[in-house]
Amino acid sequence: MKNNSFILEEFVNNAFNLKLHLMEYLSIKECDLDGFLANAKINLANLHPGDALSDVSDFYTEIVGDRHLADLAAWHITSKDYIADTLKLQQRFSRDIVLDFGGGIGTHALANAMSSKVEHVFFVDINETNRNFVEYRAKELGVEKKLTFCKTIKDSQISKFDTIICLDVLEHLANPASQIEIFNEIMDSNSIALFNWYFYKGEKNEYPFHIDDEQIVEKFFKTLQSIFIEVFHPILITTRAYKKIR
Repeated sequence: MKNNSFILEEFVNNAFNLKLHLMEYLSIKECDLDGFLANAKINLANLHPGDALSDVSDFYTEIVGDRHLADLAAWHITSKDYIADTLKLQQRFSRDIVLDFGGGIGTHALANAMSSKVEHVFFVDINETNRNFVEYRAKELGVEKKLTFCKTIKDSQISKFDTIICLDVLEHLANPASQIEIFNEIMDSNSIALFNWYFYKGEKNEYPFHIDDEQIVEKFFKTLQSIFIEVFHPILITTRAYKKIR
């Protein structure tokens, strides 16, 4: 397994070969890929049907296609410093059996799979395209034996996780409070969960797929404060570390 500094350096250099993996997986030339990534955010936002969408999960399972890959890839490539800090935080806490919930293009799951402190990573994402792409990336990076790919947490057949990673996901859920209650059930007293959120649709509705309902958000924070206590870390980012209160 690689040491932490090498993992971070490899991410900063090329995001774990992300552009190459995208070109190969999507059978797209580099000149076309750059345009695909440049327009990723607006293309994904334009796909969202707005209030006509009755089930939030439908957007990610039935509508987004490979545009979600493009949006996530563009974010990870253009925001390397921020993502690198989340990887530093992950390296600080990740150990043994890890759940990466809503793992997207796999940056954090792959980095955890490279870590000697991590026994196995369960990558959970409802989007089949994301799961297939990250499985392809894992094989290319030689860490496929440390990863299992699931559509739901139940599919993992694991009752307790030592580490839970849930980044840039909670704001996409219809009931984020319910989700962290589920996380509480699959953690023990020594488990650590890493969460962040962005309950905001943007100044120009550039994030129409984010939840910003005041009651839903308030319920989330009340639930969070009732079942978790924050664990201090010195990294200046929005991601927080939590353990169970009891």
